[in-house]
Amino acid sequence: MKKKRHPFSGAFRILSTLLLTGLVLFCLPLTLPRLFGYHIYSVISGSMEPAIPVGSLLYIEETGPEELQEGEVIAFYGARDSAAIITHRVLENRVVMGELITKGDANQQADMNPIPYGNVIGRVTRAIPKAGKAAELFTSREGKLLAAALIGAAVLLQLLAALLENKSNEFK
Repeated sequence: MKKKRHPFSGAFRILSTLLLTGLVLFCLPLTLPRLFGYHIYSVISGSMEPAIPVGSLLYIEETGPEELQEGEVIAFYGARDSAAIITHRVLENRVVMGELITKGDANQQADMNPIPYGNVIGRVTRAIPKAGKAAELFTSREGKLLAAALIGAAVLLQLLAALLENKSNEFK
């Protein structure tokens, strides 16, 4: 004997699957690269425009500072004990002194202070314009609540689908 399906149960299951799949696909570019040693940041200032616009998502590969070449874009801590991360272009790598001279593309002059090797995070390998704003959404408190709500909605839709299928089979 074949189970009878309620007309909405299939739609609820499909919608639930689409919600979860969308959430996973959105989160993959924010989590998967970290497994391969990349750091991910979003750009909040225009010092590298137009090459890297505000709101871009950056993938940073850990790199030995002595390997960095003139012209490469790097990420570094603004100060040794600072959480501020700056993304600028290398003008000069002073290997003997263990420091870099950097400059933002939109800035008129090189940065005032050389960047000690200990402040370097790594080389920018990819910049995705506008994706940083979306990443900020999901890493914020509100974004985490939204993600939890989407998961909750998907679970609720699955439960509704099961409930409708059980009700349909009771009246058979």
